[in-house]
Amino acid sequence: MNPRTIAILLGAATGLAAHETGKAHPVSVTGLVVDTGCYLSHDSKGDKHRECAEACARAGVALAILDPATGALYLPVAVDHKNPNERLMPFIEKKVKVTGTVMQKGGLRGIALKTVEAAP
Repeated sequence: MNPRTIAILLGAATGLAAHETGKAHPVSVTGLVVDTGCYLSHDSKGDKHRECAEACARAGVALAILDPATGALYLPVAVDHKNPNERLMPFIEKKVKVTGTVMQKGGLRGIALKTVEAAP
């Protein structure tokens, strides 16, 4: 292999590693799955809002995990290039415990989901 080919392959490997990890750290978060449209625009959340949130999510509105202890909102990041809403749909407006890798950029807090389960 010539030096140019090696440099291109190393650059590609570095880019893939950065895409996977970036400035990320593993966490566990327990919170409420909310639809970002209604939550951000008029603070709608909870059991009474479930039907609306389900309709919003089916229409493509992003779901997120609201940490009630800190008020932080974690937006699932599609690092696997799949719709992250699919994993959260069964838990809309319910409490979940998720594990994953948190990334922050430009004021946005994202989480690459590893596990999702119902929380007590």
